[in-house]
Amino acid sequence: MNQLELIQSKIYEIRGQRVMLDFDLAEMYGTETGQLKRAVRRNIERFEGEDFMFELTKEELSRCQIGILNKGRGSNFKYMPFAFTELGVAMLSSVLNSKIAIEINRGIMRAFVAIRQRLANPPVDRLGNIEKEVKELKEYIEEVFADYNDINDDTRMQLELINQTLAELQAQKRMENKPRNPIGFIKPENK
Repeated sequence: MNQLELIQSKIYEIRGQRVMLDFDLAEMYGTETGQLKRAVRRNIERFEGEDFMFELTKEELSRCQIGILNKGRGSNFKYMPFAFTELGVAMLSSVLNSKIAIEINRGIMRAFVAIRQRLANPPVDRLGNIEKEVKELKEYIEEVFADYNDINDDTRMQLELINQTLAELQAQKRMENKPRNPIGFIKPENK
C-alpha cells in the first residue's frame, strides 16, 4: 500500500465531514498523541470552529468507522480524540513545525484532494461500459442475421422458382426431342 492509499484509509466521515483522528496523525508525524494535543491546545485559536477541528463524543467514537478498535487501543479512551478536517490538518503544519510534519502534511493534503476528485468525478464503470457494448453488439448481430435469414428465404424461394422453371423447360424439350409416330397410313416398303 503506497503512502497516499495509507493516508486515505485513515480518513473517516464523521458529522458529515471527512476527518483524520489525532492518534492517526500523531503516528504519521512520528510523535505522541499527547504531544500533538498539547500543541493544538497551546494554539487553540487556530482551530476555532468545527470546520477545523472538533472533539469526538463517546457515541460518535462507538458509531464511527473505527468502531472496530482493539482492546488495547481505543476501548477505553481517557480523552476523546480530536477530529481534524482538511483545514485543520493544514493548520497543523503551522503548529507542528518539523520537516516530517511538513512532508506528511503534503501527503495528507494530496489524499484529501484525491478523495474530493474521486467524489466529483467517479471512476468510469469499465465493466458496465463493456457489458453495454457487448449488448449493443449482440443486438446488431441479431439484426444482421435476421436480415440475412430474410435474404436467404427470398433467395431460396427464387431458386425454387428457377429450378421449377428449368424442370418444366427440360420436360418440354424432352417432349420436343421425342420421335413422333407418324399419323396416318403407312406405306409398306419395297423389298
